[in-house]
This record gives sequence, structure tokens and C-alpha cells, in this order.
Amino acid sequence: MDRISQSPTDPAFVANPYAFYDKARAAGDMFYWTDYDLPCAVTHRAVSALLRDRRLGREAPPECAPTYPDFTRDFYALEAHSMLEVEPPRHTRLRGLVLRAFTSRRIAAMAPEIETLCHSLIDAFPPGPFDLLTHYAQHVPVTVIARLLGVPDSTAPRLLDWSNRMVGMYQARATEAVQRDANAAAAEFRAFMVDYIAQRRVTPGNDLLTELIAAEEDGEKLTTDELITTCILLLNAGHEATVHTIGNGIKTLIEQGKPAIDETSVEEIIRFDPPLHMFLRWVYEDVDLFGHTFRRGDRIACLLAAANHDPAAYDAPATFNPARKGPQNTSFGAGIHFCVGAPLARLELVIALRTLMARLPALSLAEAPRYSNVYHFHGLQRLMVTAR
Repeated sequence: MDRISQSPTDPAFVANPYAFYDKARAAGDMFYWTDYDLPCAVTHRAVSALLRDRRLGREAPPECAPTYPDFTRDFYALEAHSMLEVEPPRHTRLRGLVLRAFTSRRIAAMAPEIETLCHSLIDAFPPGPFDLLTHYAQHVPVTVIARLLGVPDSTAPRLLDWSNRMVGMYQARATEAVQRDANAAAAEFRAFMVDYIAQRRVTPGNDLLTELIAAEEDGEKLTTDELITTCILLLNAGHEATVHTIGNGIKTLIEQGKPAIDETSVEEIIRFDPPLHMFLRWVYEDVDLFGHTFRRGDRIACLLAAANHDPAAYDAPATFNPARKGPQNTSFGAGIHFCVGAPLARLELVIALRTLMARLPALSLAEAPRYSNVYHFHGLQRLMVTAR
């Protein structure tokens, strides 16, 4: 397996990781990323297969359970209850309960509300050049999450702050200060949710949290910690990833001459410049994968964005093609950990992008967009535009 070095915080990589992925893919299905000390799957066939392979999973084998600094205790105490971090049978139970509340009918019913929200945000745009991330891309998903949870829209800025701070724990730039701040945000969010869940147990509402509280399968319900962690997962995955995709998507659409927005073009946006680039898996048994031998307790990184740019899977993958055909992109993952919020994300993206482009046909870039140092996420630091 070829060993390749590339700092994930290098400005050139932050601006364009795809050149590195192309270099790494030339070595085969997998390479060893020395900066992460990890083998990485980099082709579409390898990433797709490993995401579905039940000999691998998200939960560490007991003898390999990582230890974390005490100053991150609050963060990882909550993460221990996340359905994204556990395997069957616990994962089956948690995901089943969440899907009983997070139904396709509930998601579809939000469409008019999301469209109204988008129009109200556009109505409030300032006259001169402004940052579309802070005036639009950040507000759409966090307000949707707030309304799903049944909290007032006025709570959205606090949710945004908690989300931004908590996801810092996953980023390559995570210094001790960043980790301490992520831990503090997790503790603050937990305290908020403990009180709010207690209120909802007494006074149910017409919201997702109430339905999560009521959801039951085989006599089991979500515990308070499981409810809190599920809400964190919905907030962090549903907000952070969607913000990046809206921002990356608007940049792409403007640069590509603003093609029509529909489900197909949005799927191409999700493939072309996705918000999450790396997803880690533990190996559960000694196994040979794509010509390489792995032992129980090894870890493998699946590079989702690299898979999306594999020329063996997509014709001219570096070209944005709103009518593209091809295999399912890997941006939402695959297998049992396929993103539970994917239908909501797709709905938000279609409505947010279509509404923006319809209302502001003259939308243009006011300066070259800049990507933020947030790998293994990938999103813009700011997106300065002129609306009229």
C-alpha cells in the first residue's frame, strides 16, 4: 500500500482536496495516509463496499476502545449514545425508534414552511455585497432543526453556536482549546435539552422531539441521554453538513452559469463538492480487502469525496454535469449508517437553492470564495455575493 503524506490543514489542500485524491487514487483502491496514520479507501468501488461490509463498523471492539482526555468527558459521554457510533443490536433499536418519528410524511409536510422561510431570509438581504453563508446558508437548516425540535426560532442562534463548537472536535485543526470548547458546548446543549425534554414529557407538542419521546418499539423507548444525543446528531449532521452543501452548491451554480434546480442537479451538487469527506470504520475480524490484509482492531478511512470523483465510476468527474447519470454518490454514506436525515437534506437543498436562484437571477460572486480549515468537513469560510 503506497504511503502518501498530505497535511489536511495545508491551505492548498483546504482549497482543493480533489487533486490530492486523484494522486492517491492512482496508487489503487487504497493508500496509507501518513498524516492520519490510517489506510484509506479512495475509489468508488472500495468506499461503497467498505461502507456496507458488516465485518467493519463504527463501534470500537471492546479491547480497542479509545481513551479520551478528561477535558472531553462530557462530549464523549453523549457520543456514546449516538446511533452513528454504535452497531447492532443497539443501532437497530435506536434507528428504528428514530425512524418511527422522523417519517417521510413529516419531512414532506415541511416543504411549504421551508419555502416561506427562504423567502423571508431573501427579503432581509442587505443591499450591498454580503456573506450569503451568514445571511442564508446557516439560517435555513438551523431554523428547520429548531422547528423540528419544537423550540422557538429565537433559540436558533444558540443551536448554531453549539453546533459550530461541537463539530470542532472532529476537525483536523482541533487543538486542545478547540476540544475544550467542543466539550463545553456539549455540556451546555445537554443542560438545555434535559430541561426541554422534561417540559415536553409533561406538555407534548406537535414536534419531532415529542414524537421521539413517544416512539416505542418492543416495549422500549429512548432514554433521556439517547434523546439528547439523537437531537445532537440531528443538529450537527443536519445543520453543519447542509450549511456546507448550500454554500458549496451556490458557489458551484454561480460558477456554472446557474443551471436549473431540480432533484437531479441537486444530486450532482451533493456529489461534486460534498460537505463530509472522511468516514472512519473499525475492522472486526481478520480480513483481506482490495489486496490488503487487515486485523481486528485496525481502522480504515473511507474518503467519500474521493469516491465521488473516481473516473472509473463517473465520466469526467471533475466536471459539473447537472444531468449526470451514474452510481449513487457516497456523500450520505451507505449501509446501515446511511444518513437518516438525507431526505430532509435533499428537500432543504432543492427548496433553498431553487428559491434563491428564482428570486435573484442576477446573483453573482463579489469576491473569490474561500474554503474554511475544517477538514474532514469541506465548506466555505465565507461567500460574498452581490444580489442585484
